[in-house]
Amino acid sequence: MLRLLLHWILNALALLVVSHFVDGFIVSNVVSAFIAVVVIGLFNATLGLFLKIITLPLSILTFGIFFLVVNAVILWFSSKFVPGFAVTTFKAASWGAGAGCSTYAVWIFWGRG
Repeated sequence: MLRLLLHWILNALALLVVSHFVDGFIVSNVVSAFIAVVVIGLFNATLGLFLKIITLPLSILTFGIFFLVVNAVILWFSSKFVPGFAVTTFKAASWGAGAGCSTYAVWIFWGRG
């Protein structure tokens, strides 16, 4: 349970940091960041899984880079459902997806160390 809470906090902080540095990626407050992390997680577990299975051949051809595009789409789509969280451009969604992947990589590295 503690790992889940730490993962949630880390992702919310990543959203806040990305919103500070990337134009078009807007998180109005901390509560919106926490809600956005939950919504992104739910969409990633359902719609994201479906999209990743459908685009698997393209992801294999691009050595997994296309998964960033799928994550950017999930990020943009979830911003439509959370008040106080907005992603206005695909560039902003791509940077946010990259930050999410980087956060996950740090989490995995930290968890094993």
